[in-house]
Amino acid sequence: MSASLLSGKVFLLVTGASKGIGRQIAESFGSLLGEGSLVLLLARNSNGLKETANKLPKRIKVQTTSVDLRVADANHLKDIISKAVGPAGVTQFENAIIVHNAASIGDLSKPTIALTDFQIWRDYYDLNVFSPAVLNGVFMQLFNEASKVTRFVINVTSIAANTPFGSAGYYCSGKAARTMFFKVFATENPNVYVLNYSPGFVDTDMLHAVITGITDPSARNFFREVQSSDLVLTTQQTVNRMIEIIKLQKFNSGDIIDYSDLLEA
Repeated sequence: MSASLLSGKVFLLVTGASKGIGRQIAESFGSLLGEGSLVLLLARNSNGLKETANKLPKRIKVQTTSVDLRVADANHLKDIISKAVGPAGVTQFENAIIVHNAASIGDLSKPTIALTDFQIWRDYYDLNVFSPAVLNGVFMQLFNEASKVTRFVINVTSIAANTPFGSAGYYCSGKAARTMFFKVFATENPNVYVLNYSPGFVDTDMLHAVITGITDPSARNFFREVQSSDLVLTTQQTVNRMIEIIKLQKFNSGDIIDYSDLLEA
């Protein structure tokens, strides 16, 4: 992996960039990018996207697009990225980075035997599994081998991808499926760098929704203990760690790396 992946002229796409970890990724990564870089921020909340965009350095170009990734098809996503890249095309960039951060937690009030509505399952997987898979494919078709651009994929995963929590059937299964998809993608594409990053317990709206909404007694106690401990991180702490992991380059493409994993310099 190039040590200068987060520097130079970069095309950076971040989903779920209107708040939380997504906003911090855009801000922290953006501070490292070289002049002429372009950051494309996607989320549903247009006002939140504008607030994020205002936090990025003026030396780089920033574009925001309000889009519901749950329903956006491949042609729509291709059009969004192509318009952002502009007539100069993808070869104007040295590196292309896509961060699949957008996610939802789903209904935390029911055990798995009560999850019997096909449409709710479809809606959940549309956003959390199918959308990042399709967006990733579109991104790779645009930034293909012929473009000579170094490509890097970051999937924001979770401890829930390999740890079952009661009444979190949607979230745990979705994270597991999504993470495995990117492991398969990494296996198929050895010339693309892939990181499945598990950010730890981060002080975001999502964590608070889990703490207040999860109904399984054991899971509820676990998350309440996390809340009362010193394990909860700021978004800046976890994104700084992600940047450190990228710079150290001590992972194999497709690996799941958690915030707390020890990597030798």
